[in-house]
Amino acid sequence: MPVRLRTAAVSDVGGYRAANQDAAFAAPWGAAVADGVGGGPSGDLASAALLHRLVAGRMILPDAEALAVRIREANWDLRAHAERDESLRGMATTLTGIFLSSSGRLLVAHTGDSRAYLLRRGVFTRQTRDDSYVQALLDHGLIAPEDAASHPRRNIITASLRGGEDDTTSVVDRDVHIEDRWLLCSDGVTDYLPEDDVERALEAAASPATAAASLVSLALEAGSQDNVTAVVCDVEYVHHASAGQAPTFYGAAADRFCEELETA
Repeated sequence: MPVRLRTAAVSDVGGYRAANQDAAFAAPWGAAVADGVGGGPSGDLASAALLHRLVAGRMILPDAEALAVRIREANWDLRAHAERDESLRGMATTLTGIFLSSSGRLLVAHTGDSRAYLLRRGVFTRQTRDDSYVQALLDHGLIAPEDAASHPRRNIITASLRGGEDDTTSVVDRDVHIEDRWLLCSDGVTDYLPEDDVERALEAAASPATAAASLVSLALEAGSQDNVTAVVCDVEYVHHASAGQAPTFYGAAADRFCEELETA
């Protein structure tokens, strides 16, 4: 029997930023979060443009290679924006997403420091590795795990999508289990909430909508100084195909849909 994702997302600009540079989408066949890279121009356009281009047209793809090609095409769109407007050169975004494939697998795409987590039968695991300066320090044993969240350089990332030919994205396939719960989130969540708190919020929520709202609220209460976005997806059986259902956009992807992207 085919499966679908029951999805919900919440994206909040937070109390310290003038604009929301996080973008997200959610659909029965996939979901993703993209976080415009701070310090560069138009991070909100970068995250929004990437997601809109990524999900344009048919998105039930056969395998990881096909998804990697689609991401590469979406990344070229960032370059096209920068070539038309020099003020946009250097804009970049992270990407973390999950997509159901036509072969019955789940495809996980990732670059940057947004994250994907999986809650399966009570076991909570992180499914992505941060592309970041702090993660490199952790990998080499130069800092302790408990010091990572407060490290002064925790916002420096070592990989992103910026329209470059050498940009890379990890795309892997995973098995799909009914009642799996996935979380995709920006670092506005994970820089301020311990993973134990994230796990408890996911376990306690009765629905993806409740879980997403709870995580964003908790991050804001914890003093998050960034945009805060959480997308929660439950895997469930479905009795009819979902491929034709359009995605719902959040954050910058909702704000910029009409004014920036329809004419791009």
